[in-house]
Amino acid sequence: MYAIKQTRSPMKNCNLCLIRHLNALKELSPEELDRISLYKRVQHYKKGDQLLREGQNTNGIFCIMSGKGKLTRYNSLGKEQIVRFIKSGNLIGYRSAISNEPPSLNLTALEDMTACFIPKEAFEEALENRQFARRIMEMLSEDLKQANLFISNLSQHTVRERLADTLLNLEETFGTDKEGNINIALSREELSSIIGTASESVIRVLSAMKKEGIIYTKAKKIKLLDKTKLKQIAEGILQ
Repeated sequence: MYAIKQTRSPMKNCNLCLIRHLNALKELSPEELDRISLYKRVQHYKKGDQLLREGQNTNGIFCIMSGKGKLTRYNSLGKEQIVRFIKSGNLIGYRSAISNEPPSLNLTALEDMTACFIPKEAFEEALENRQFARRIMEMLSEDLKQANLFISNLSQHTVRERLADTLLNLEETFGTDKEGNINIALSREELSSIIGTASESVIRVLSAMKKEGIIYTKAKKIKLLDKTKLKQIAEGILQ
C-alpha cells in the first residue's frame, strides 16, 4: 500500500517547523510540541502513493509538509469522486482519530509529498490543550459545512457554474505558476470527478470557455483570463 521513506531530520523538531503556523498545531506550547516531536515520524511519498485508504486504520494523523494530494471516495458505481485537495499545512485524519473509526476517504499523492505522521496517542494528549481542541472543532465544523455545500452545488447548479466555481477555488488554493497557470495539473477526468459529471461535459464546457476568452488551456494547464466573468458564471449571474 505505502512506498514510504522515513527520516528523523531535519524536520524532527516541531518548534523549528514553520508549517505548524498554518494549522492548529500553532496553538501548542513549546513543551507540548516537544512531546509531539518525540513520537512523530517524517515520511516521504511518491506520486500515486496512498497516505490514507478508506476503511483501513492509520492510528494517527498527518501534517502535510510539502506536495499536493487528493481526498477521494468511490460512489456506488465504483467511480472515483474527488472530495477535496490537500496541500502543505493541512492536517489530515483527525476525524478518524477522534471517532475511533477507520477513514472514510482515500488520500493519494498527486506529486511527491512529505508528511509528518503523529500517532493517535500523541494527538489525544495534544487535545488536552483547550485552544488546540477548539481549533480542531472548528476544522470539523468547516468540514461539515463544505460537505453540505458540495451536496447543494450538485443539486442546484449547472455543470458550467460548478466548473467556474471549481476553477476559482483551485487558483485560490494553489495559486499560479510563473506563466499564470493554476499551480496544479489535473486531467479532465479529475476535473469531472470534482464537480460530479461526465468528462465529456467538462471538455465541452472548457472548450466553450476557451472560445469565449474566459480561460486558456494547454494540456493539463489552465489559466484564468477573466475571473470576473468566472465569478458571475459561478454565481449564476452570467450563463
